[in-house]
Amino acid sequence: MVKAYLFACLMVASIAAVQATVCPQGPESVDTTSGGFVYTYPWPIKYQQLSTQHQTLCQAYMDVEPVNCSSRSYDGPQRTVMMLHGKNFCGVTWNATAEILLSQGYRVIMPDQIGFCKSDKPDAYQFSLQQLALNTKTILDSLNITSLYVMGHSMGGMLSVRFALMYPEMVQGLIMVDPIGLEDWKAKGVPYLSIDKIYLQERASNYTSIRAYEQATYYVNSWDPAYDVWVNMLLQVYNGSLADSYAFDQALVTDMVITQPIAYEFPLLANLSSLLIVGGKDNTAIGKQWSPPNVQAILGHYDVLGGQTAQAIGPNCTYVEFPDLGHAPQIQDPDRFHGALLGWLESH
Repeated sequence: MVKAYLFACLMVASIAAVQATVCPQGPESVDTTSGGFVYTYPWPIKYQQLSTQHQTLCQAYMDVEPVNCSSRSYDGPQRTVMMLHGKNFCGVTWNATAEILLSQGYRVIMPDQIGFCKSDKPDAYQFSLQQLALNTKTILDSLNITSLYVMGHSMGGMLSVRFALMYPEMVQGLIMVDPIGLEDWKAKGVPYLSIDKIYLQERASNYTSIRAYEQATYYVNSWDPAYDVWVNMLLQVYNGSLADSYAFDQALVTDMVITQPIAYEFPLLANLSSLLIVGGKDNTAIGKQWSPPNVQAILGHYDVLGGQTAQAIGPNCTYVEFPDLGHAPQIQDPDRFHGALLGWLESH
């Protein structure tokens, strides 16, 4: 009986500890060093406390209301756009697009996913697209948001699809920007690489390796000094006080996107109004770098994958391809990108 009583007390204490508020609140939420990441965000950072997988974690996000809407090009009510970042990005990478949307009267929400940027970096976590979508919905629930546009780039594009499939009643429209997951890499022959080996690759990341990858994949082998902003941003996380946990989380994320393809589910989006924007020179394929040459040759052809994906979704999908751009059209040519984005939003 004594043992049972002690066990019950420990369980109550454990539950109370999980429920206790641990995330920064109030003025502290503008701190720029959270998540082991020293980087200044343009708007105050808020935190959603998550009780997830026997942990209490803090997910960072920015929630910004428009201030001056004098240049807005439509007369309807305020609308909300949630922007989901890619694996090598943070919510702040959407800064320029957020400014454009704010000027048009949109409210914008930019989360940092768990394991990324300003959010907590757990030592162990089962990363799944479903889990990240649930975490993200928890933020929206706390803000009483029940209807919005969801826009995702790269891994965020993959996550936006999963979010739309899980919570279709919330999604007014889906915007996918060079999403990964348009093909099943493992089915095409990408060999399995253990999480431990991926972790070692992540831990070895430096300016040279990050720039080389982004130059070849995001910017069609070109380079503008302005792109260094995002390389150096990423380095701040890789070299931050939680660098080891971050590298391990990134290995888990890589395993997630390889083993959880969405390529077969695009027809399920048929009833949802969607926009797919693709850079025709994009050649992103997770696992390509450790695949044999014959497999590498058939991976990452976005000039083909984009059209195939739009066709799989159906007539409610608007497809925009920029034939000369790579994986990050919103950075490489923001004027063209924002023109396509606003044009679609205004028509919906």
